[in-house]
Order: sequence, then C-alpha cells, then structure tokens
Amino acid sequence: MKRDTDLTIQLDLKPVYVELVRIMKKHEKNLKVFTNNKDTYSLIGPISEKFKKELWFGGVQIKKNYVSYHLMPVYMYPDLVKEIPGSLKKRMQGKSCFNFRQVDKDLFKQLAELTEKSIKMFKQRSDNIG
Repeated sequence: MKRDTDLTIQLDLKPVYVELVRIMKKHEKNLKVFTNNKDTYSLIGPISEKFKKELWFGGVQIKKNYVSYHLMPVYMYPDLVKEIPGSLKKRMQGKSCFNFRQVDKDLFKQLAELTEKSIKMFKQRSDNIG
C-alpha cells in the first residue's frame, strides 16, 4: 500500500513540475539543456574560462514529496537574495533551492521574475555567456 501512496504523491506533483519547467524553459535560447527527462530538467551555460567547465544555471526536479526549483545565480550572486519577496523566500531551502508541493500562480510569477533577473545577472557577470 505504501507504494501506491508514493505513486499518488508523484502524480499529484506532475502539474507543479510542468509549471516550473515552463518557467525554466523560457531561457533555453540563452543556455543549453543539460537534462530533460520525466522528472528532471536542467540548464547549463557555456564553458567558463574562470572555472574551466560549464556553469550550471538551474533545474527542476521531482522529489518524493515536493518539486525542487534550483537557481544557481541566487547562490553565485548574493545581491539577488535581497530581491526575493518574503513569500517566495519562505519556500527557499539552502542557498539556491525553492520547494513546492502545489501550483501557486503568485509564487510562480515571483519565481519567473527572479529567474529573469538571474539570467540577466548570469549573462552580465559570467564569462563567455551570450
């Protein structure tokens, strides 16, 4: 029975995953898709001269009880943290991850705006970014 419960939770999270991927996908033109499968989607930038590797921009991943939205520029550029609205900040886990259990249009709009600011910062400050 536990297995059925886990599956039900996973299925309920799919709309959350779809909405969060939609936010991240808007930036494919500036970055490169690194992972795209049924439960994980992520974007990377070009090779950084400074770090000698591609920089991970962020991703979305279905976990057991929530969907994670990782946004590395929030970690890389602490000034972005100051721009996170309090209601969105409550969803923050660690330095660059936001967790959601259900679709919340207001929070997702704030997250889309933060992602837009993040891509601009990422392009301005990261070497070799389009």
